Amino acid sequence: MQWSLCAFVQLDNQTLYEMLKLRVDVFVVEQHCPYPELDGKDTVTNAKHLLGRAASGIQAYARLLPPGCSYTECSIGRVLVVSDARGQGLARELMQRAVANCRELWPDSAIRIGAQEHLRQFYESLGFVAVSAVYLEDGISHLEMLLA
Repeated sequence: MQWSLCAFVQLDNQTLYEMLKLRVDVFVVEQHCPYPELDGKDTVTNAKHLLGRAASGIQAYARLLPPGCSYTECSIGRVLVVSDARGQGLARELMQRAVANCRELWPDSAIRIGAQEHLRQFYESLGFVAVSAVYLEDGISHLEMLLA
């Protein structure tokens, strides 16, 4: 797996297209959530895109947002692993890399995520702690979690 961390302006057209297609495939189509996937945050100054690529294309992705963009803290979102690559530990590696990158980019910030409730134990295993009640977002149960 080849990993890269890019600002929006560093993404070539092919990578951008593949990244956005995967996000729509997973979050809109697979999870049956018609919502505005393109939310304007991809291009925010200091936003980063973490991509895990194999010969067959992007296998894993997460978006890292600076403090003040979605939350007071920096945040990790749009976390995905393509269906063919799930169950191989790639999500854990992706999140470990995302956390490490956030720590490097924004060392004075905690990290907040809006996690799907069914992934709570996974995120807890990475050190995140639930800091909200469960709420519905786009028809899926979520909760906010924080890594101090």
